[in-house]
Amino acid sequence: MTKQREFTGKHFLMVFIGFFGVIFAVNFTMAYFAISTFPGLEVKNGYIASQQFNTRRRAQEALGWTVDADSENGQIILAITDADGQPVEVAALKATLGRATQMKDDTTPDFRFDGTAYVALVDLRPGNWNIRMIARASNGTEFTQRVILHIKE
Repeated sequence: MTKQREFTGKHFLMVFIGFFGVIFAVNFTMAYFAISTFPGLEVKNGYIASQQFNTRRRAQEALGWTVDADSENGQIILAITDADGQPVEVAALKATLGRATQMKDDTTPDFRFDGTAYVALVDLRPGNWNIRMIARASNGTEFTQRVILHIKE
């Protein structure tokens, strides 16, 4: 004959602590990886950036540029066009290519103007990518934009 075990307060306490311990461990692990892979900063000082925002936005809109990104045959194509749809060759272009949620895959593609668009050789895995670009017009106006690029399998 076997003796039935009784569920006591000690047993309940162990189950309770174990249950919430797992929840806390998972939450802290997820929070650690979220913070360690992406700092969440767009600018170093948000207040100073906000003081110049409208002025920079108006200057950028006055250029009338449109930016589109595409990928084919191992190349990224970054097309900058003016208000008339004509290709724009900028005075300077800096761009960072990376995932939206982490910085470990960030690269700086070597874009070259081919007469119609800026092209760079980059081997990309499928998924969502961001191109964070800063282009300078011939008159010195800075044009900044984040262009989303989706690579299908």
